[in-house]
Amino acid sequence: QVQLVESGGGLVQAGGSLRLSCAASRRVLIDYITGWFRQAPGKEREFVAAIRRTSNKTYYGDSVKGRFTISRDNAENTVALQMNGLKPDDTALYYCAMTYSNLFASTEHYPYWGPGTQVTVSP
Repeated sequence: QVQLVESGGGLVQAGGSLRLSCAASRRVLIDYITGWFRQAPGKEREFVAAIRRTSNKTYYGDSVKGRFTISRDNAENTVALQMNGLKPDDTALYYCAMTYSNLFASTEHYPYWGPGTQVTVSP
């Protein structure tokens, strides 16, 4: 069992930046993927980005490519999501999740989830 906790959300103006962090309760030595998802009110949960533990290979959703960057700090056992050029459409509850599956863009393949952190982007 792994517990995940997100931090770093907040209120920012359009064009601004935020850095989210996801901390895991323990180290997992086999390969896995850490993903970020977001959910706005009335919408489905959307894939944002993911990173593989062993290779650091990254994956991004189309709506955030070129603006968001996912990275891993193995020493701190954390995964960060740097968000630049934020838009009002980026407003959502952002979740960190973990999976041993290769199907990184699908929510149903992630058994471990954090409680989420709110990101609000004002016009």
